[in-house]
Amino acid sequence: MSLFSMSGLVLKWLLRKPYTSRYPFEPRQPIPGSRGALAIDLPVCIFCGICAKKCPTQAIEVDRAAKRWTIDRLRCISCNYCVENCPKKCLVLTTAHGVPTVTRDREVFQQAAAPVAAPVAK
Repeated sequence: MSLFSMSGLVLKWLLRKPYTSRYPFEPRQPIPGSRGALAIDLPVCIFCGICAKKCPTQAIEVDRAAKRWTIDRLRCISCNYCVENCPKKCLVLTTAHGVPTVTRDREVFQQAAAPVAAPVAK
């Protein structure tokens, strides 16, 4: 009798939709409220460096003179500490995750220099 009940379970499991997602074949849907990749709104940033000072893993570097903001994605632990301390609120943790990588690439964001007016010849 147990063989019949067990075969009924196996048949039921084969015919229903799986509980898990088919990750490599179907993209992962972001969960609301989850922490993903750190994003910056560069035109709003004043390059004060507070985010770099507060980062517990030193994943962020800010060069105020060159107006350059750099992040090492492999070091970032998505703790949200830099977002909480940013005075201009130009940092945000998105729900999207980046593409997995094995190389230590650093993302560099640099603000374009303002055009300098050319001297007028007399």
